[in-house]
This record gives sequence, structure tokens and C-alpha cells, in this order.
Amino acid sequence: MQVELQSSEGLIRRLAIEVPASEIDVEVDRRIKDMSRRVRLDGFRPGKAPLPVVRQRYEGQVREEVVGDVMGRNYQAAIAEQQLRPAGNPVIESVDAQPGTNLKFVAAIEVYPEFEIGDLSVIEIETTTAEVTDADVADMLSTLREQHADWQNVDRAAKDGDRVTVNFAGKVDGEAFQGGSGEGMQVVLGEKRMLADFEKGLAGIAVGEPERVFDVAFPEDYPVENLQGKTAQFTVTATAVEEKVLPELNDEFAARFGSATVAELESDVRKNMERELKQALKRHTKDVVLTAVTDSLAFDVPKALVDEEAVVMRDGFVRQQMPHADASALDAGLFSEQAAKRVKMGLVIMEIVKSADLQVDDALVDEFINDIAAAYDEPDQVVATYKGDREMMSNARTVVLEQQAVDHVLSKAKVTQKSQDFKSVMNPAPQA
Repeated sequence: MQVELQSSEGLIRRLAIEVPASEIDVEVDRRIKDMSRRVRLDGFRPGKAPLPVVRQRYEGQVREEVVGDVMGRNYQAAIAEQQLRPAGNPVIESVDAQPGTNLKFVAAIEVYPEFEIGDLSVIEIETTTAEVTDADVADMLSTLREQHADWQNVDRAAKDGDRVTVNFAGKVDGEAFQGGSGEGMQVVLGEKRMLADFEKGLAGIAVGEPERVFDVAFPEDYPVENLQGKTAQFTVTATAVEEKVLPELNDEFAARFGSATVAELESDVRKNMERELKQALKRHTKDVVLTAVTDSLAFDVPKALVDEEAVVMRDGFVRQQMPHADASALDAGLFSEQAAKRVKMGLVIMEIVKSADLQVDDALVDEFINDIAAAYDEPDQVVATYKGDREMMSNARTVVLEQQAVDHVLSKAKVTQKSQDFKSVMNPAPQA
């Protein structure tokens, strides 16, 4: 085999590979002889067909298979010889496989970038600290009461916070439209989950009052195209008005969550909040650290890896947001920018681990698994499940090694801290 590393642009490398014709011919002859012992041909007993007949019938097919196998084997040998690290499958740009001549082909591959992390001591990183306060716990208990509230019928006009049940029928230009009518729809006033005009039209509505008729303007960017920018007229009647009744914060309420007393519930809630806060701070710190290191470096990202990650992100998005939709119908390119960032950070982590010669700390792996298990009713069973599943353990070790890489950077960089409250960490404002 002869290999020539031809011109390259960016991360693309082209390998011109030439394989002696004899390597093809010997393998073709071997396979045809083997086939002649098994093949069934009309007019001959199984395995008794003359070799020239078998060759005439099958040589083209066999040669094609052999050429494919030899190309794959020699491609692998070529990238090893040239010490290349492919980031994806090769693209075969040309093939010359004429019988009796050397096999020649050109394979274009995208390789992993080569870069060095550099001096981490000059990188400035601002991390975030936060703690769970008594007020945060009180707010969470209030949220739990809201989530477990009951609804009680009232004989009065509806006000903000009430839940109204309505029957409605809408028309555009005097014509009914799909989805424009229904019965028994429940709306909580003030939640702003409906179009503003529709919720405004329900203000003060009461059971038994005459039908209400009001206009609703659909915005220009409304998801239903034929309603964009249109104004519909709705006729609405209320069948129920209910007010929210919060459960009392007592031991009976605490029992719903497996706590014996309110004090125990408060303690359990605080522990859960502290665990969630710890995880959120770790995620935030990891993102800040890797962004800082990544921004300090300039290197190309393999398109093959970006495309692959974009598909993973697209499929994950569809599973969460549109579980019954066909993921392939959504262009994965919409996720390319985020995917490129993820891939670049992943490459940075790999290089940090390599340059710092980091090894997975088994004690930290155990700590990671125990932290996860603590959120469940039977933590020992969760730990046992992890320990008994090779894939889960591999994922845990990967996460821990990534955290070790983050900690390594923090030990070298210029680090400052800023303090935030619990809500700001758990519900960060969207970035512009």
C-alpha cells in the first residue's frame, strides 16, 4: 500500500491510497474458489460447478465486494500510518478499480483539531454563590400549597385568581373556524395563558348572566396561519366560577409529602432545595469555566461532530416539546450554533483532561451517585442500580471527570465570586 497525504483545507485531509492489484486478485480468487464449493448452479450438483463457470457468473460481484473490503482495510491502515484522528466517516472522492491495475482511491476525512489549552492563570472567571434562606423555604411551601389547592364554587362575579368554566363559539367574518368553539373550557383569570382580549372579555363574568359577545384580535405571529392578524367575535357563557382554596399548612398537609410534621416538611423541603441549588451552581460554574477557556482559544470545530450533535439536540427537543411529532421534519440546522458550542466545549474538556493527566476519582464517583440517590425514597436501591449498570456507571464517571476538569481550571485561573439569591440561580433571566 502506498499513501500520500494530499492538500488539506482547515480540518479536511485527503489520502490518496494505492493498493497493488495482486492484493485484489488473490482475494478474489480465494473467494471464488470457496464459493465454487458451495454454490448451486443449474445443470450441476451442489459444489460441482466448474471453477471457470463460477468465475464467469460471480467474478464481477465478488470483485466489487473485495474492493470495498480492501478499501476499508487500507483506509484504516492509512490513517494509522499518517497518525490522523478522524472526526467522522470518510468521503470517497474518487475510485479507480479496473481489473488488472492497482486500486487507487482518494478519501477525504475531517480530523479533530490540534490545540493547546495554554496558560490558565491568565483566565478570569466569575463564579456564583447562593444559599437557601428561610424566606426561600417559605416561598416553596407556599408554592406547594398553591399546587395542591382545591377549587370551590362561588355565587359571584369572577375576579383575578378565580377559575371560570365557559362554553364558547367564535367566528371570523361571520364564519366558524376550526378550534374556535368548545364546551367546558377552564380558564384561571390572571394567569395570562389565553389571548389577552379573550381573558379580558371574561373579567367579572358570572353564572346565569346573558351571553357575552366580544372581539378577540389574533396577533400577526399567531401559530395558526389563517388566523394571523384576524379579529374573531366570540359568544361566551359561564357554567362555573370557582375560587382557589389553599390547604392549611399543618401536619395533615405535611403527610401528603411523607413528612410527619410541618417542621419535618420544612426540613425536607430545605434539603431538596439545597440539593437542587448545589446542582444548579455546578452547572452554572461548569458553563462559565468552559466558556472562559473556550473563548480564549481559536480552533476549528469538525462539521461532522456539529451535525451529529445538532441531530441529537433536535431529537431531544422534539421528544420534550412535541412528543408525537416526526423529529426528521424539523431542520437540525436550527440547532447548529448551540451544537457547535457544545462540541467545542467537549473538545476543550478532552484537552484539559489530557494535558493535566486527570484520572477519574472513584470517591467522587461514589459521591455523585449518592447525591443523585438522595432525591429518591429508596436511595440504596438507586445506588445498587447504578453499580450494576455498566452504561450508567460509564456516564457517571464521564460527568465526574468533566467536573474534575472544571475544578482543575478553577485551581489555576483568576477566580472571583458574586452572590445571588436562590430564585436568580434557579430561574436565570434569558440571555439577550
